[in-house]
Amino acid sequence: MRPDITADASQLDMFDRKILDVLSRDGRIPVTELSKEVGLSKSPCQVRMKRLQADGFIQGFHARLDPRKMGLEHIAFVEVKMSDTREAALAEFRRAVRVLSEVEQCHLIAGAFDYLLKVRTRDIHSYREVLGEKISSLPHVASTSTHVSMESIKDEAF
Repeated sequence: MRPDITADASQLDMFDRKILDVLSRDGRIPVTELSKEVGLSKSPCQVRMKRLQADGFIQGFHARLDPRKMGLEHIAFVEVKMSDTREAALAEFRRAVRVLSEVEQCHLIAGAFDYLLKVRTRDIHSYREVLGEKISSLPHVASTSTHVSMESIKDEAF
């Protein structure tokens, strides 16, 4: 993001929103096809894409992998209660959880527990190992509670 400009969604016009919509569905679409789909010529479309990237609306492009083909079908959601919720302890937990490759998502929650983790592993046995050896060993973890996903009904990246 450019340091001198604070951009937000209210600054986006119809073309910007169309570009973001198309790219969210197909990040590899060639600019010529994108420009046709949004109703702009190629050059203005490229300029808008670069601005949307510079302003932080587009954070990057990546491949979406098939977890089944990768052998990572098991999904568990883990409620984490912390023993210390002062900012220094939360920061220490956040730093440590970021390095765990099995943790796909980590959310600070307002409610009966402190964090909700989405954990993806091969199977229940590998999950149990991750929980016992990695998650439970994270700084300031007092307790965890696991919810195993039986089926993913909707799983889309924004």
